[in-house]
Amino acid sequence: MDPKNSMPTSIPVVIVEEQRLDYQQSDKTLLNCLERHDIEVHFHCRDGFCGACRVTLERGQVCYPNGEPLAFVGENEILPCCCIPTSNIKLKID
Repeated sequence: MDPKNSMPTSIPVVIVEEQRLDYQQSDKTLLNCLERHDIEVHFHCRDGFCGACRVTLERGQVCYPNGEPLAFVGENEILPCCCIPTSNIKLKID
């Protein structure tokens, strides 16, 4: 990872329900990546305000390039609408 901008320098792999997905910089957010691969995630605002898209991060790291979300995020939870993976990650989507 490039410490200057927190962007991954290699293509992160996103694992969801034993599927391996590639995150592309053109996705802009993890939610867009999940949608591109037909993984259903509930959402409303796409800006980190409502928390409807909350999922469990089982492994790996993400960053919030536009700042921390306003919605409550519990331990091991992330908001895919406004984060990007900075490493390979594994998600649990309820």
